[in-house]
Amino acid sequence: MIVAFRDAIIVTQNAKREILRGDVVVDGERLVSVGPHYNGTADREIDCTRDIIIPGLINTHTHAAMAVMKGVVDDLTFPQFLDKVFKIDADRTDRDIMIGSQLGCLEMLRSGTTTFMDLYYSEDIVAKAAQSAGIRGVCCWCCLDEDKTTQKGNPVRNCKEFYRRFKNERKVVPGVGLEGVYVCNEDTCTEAKAFSDEVGAPLTFHLSETRGEVNDHKKKTGLRPGEWMAKYGVLGPRDVAVHCGWLTLHEVQLLADSGTTVASCPVSNMKLATGGVVPYPELKKTGANVSLGTDGSTTNNSLDLIAEMKTFGLLQKASRWDPTVAPAQELLDMVTVNGAKAIGMEKDLGSLEPGKYADLVVIDGQAPNLRPLVTENIVANLAYSLNQTNVKTVMCQGDIVVDDHVCTTLDVPSLVFDTEEIWRTLCQRP
Repeated sequence: MIVAFRDAIIVTQNAKREILRGDVVVDGERLVSVGPHYNGTADREIDCTRDIIIPGLINTHTHAAMAVMKGVVDDLTFPQFLDKVFKIDADRTDRDIMIGSQLGCLEMLRSGTTTFMDLYYSEDIVAKAAQSAGIRGVCCWCCLDEDKTTQKGNPVRNCKEFYRRFKNERKVVPGVGLEGVYVCNEDTCTEAKAFSDEVGAPLTFHLSETRGEVNDHKKKTGLRPGEWMAKYGVLGPRDVAVHCGWLTLHEVQLLADSGTTVASCPVSNMKLATGGVVPYPELKKTGANVSLGTDGSTTNNSLDLIAEMKTFGLLQKASRWDPTVAPAQELLDMVTVNGAKAIGMEKDLGSLEPGKYADLVVIDGQAPNLRPLVTENIVANLAYSLNQTNVKTVMCQGDIVVDDHVCTTLDVPSLVFDTEEIWRTLCQRP
């Protein structure tokens, strides 16, 4: 099937960061033309006059299934938050994980995200939910010490079985997750890393999210979490280290030297008052790749990566007393090309170029919050003025999954109706 998006302003995010005026043509799953006027015939033509087309956004850290848990652990201290979430997690069913994941996928699609990296157990259910929504899921099964988990069986073995079942599924990238050094000993970390290396799967983990985590680990091992993971060979170019608010310059260098991506989740960190801020200028200086994640709906209450992009920029500027930190182009890079690099898919995603997957978002260029709109201010408008209501149409790997604001893949009324029942069952308990 050939789809032609006509007469758009195209923010390509290619190596030259070109902004073009013209057509985007999709044949099957791939982009075949970006920019030149298309003289051929198409099965569907979409008029994008005065609209903007950008690459699909890439959320490099979330827990999609938690979308049904909004508002249940707000305004608590971090230990109280963890205690309540762990109790709820222990009682979750396949049905509520499926509905929660579908709700999370719907929210992401409606805000322009076409790929997400998830860290949770029951990733087989999350993956099926992603497929039903038409979004791409990089689904990383949560591994932790067997004596600290609510999973049935050994988490690393569960992860391996999940990978084998889903490695050839469309729009699913099965991966490996580590909960964090506070529940993952040396054996768990090295076994998970060895499997990631063996099959070439992505590996993600929480790292240095809180000062308490860092201090406790140093007291226990004599090393900070980043140093400890480097010592045992866990860091590497397929890794995505999440949060990283409490890093030393030494750890920054270790992450950069290993090729590990840092995924910042600023809204989550601010809401939980963890205090640390990702040292973006230092990471940038070392050449480390930095991407963005929303985290889950318990710590953010939103899976809107557009809002996360602006928040990251403002937090960096405010905390450094420097308005030149994290300029608009770099913010847009974080949710597109940097995100693609983080998940090892930079050859297929992150920019609008012929041969890449047709992951794109049509933005309403006539929205007042985006006007005036000229070539000179378009990137700044995307970074600082864009909001999720501006998202009109979303395509993921050639499939139109949001069509003029309407999700084409899920029964939205039924889905949102079921979420209230699940919230009360899961969350209204002592």
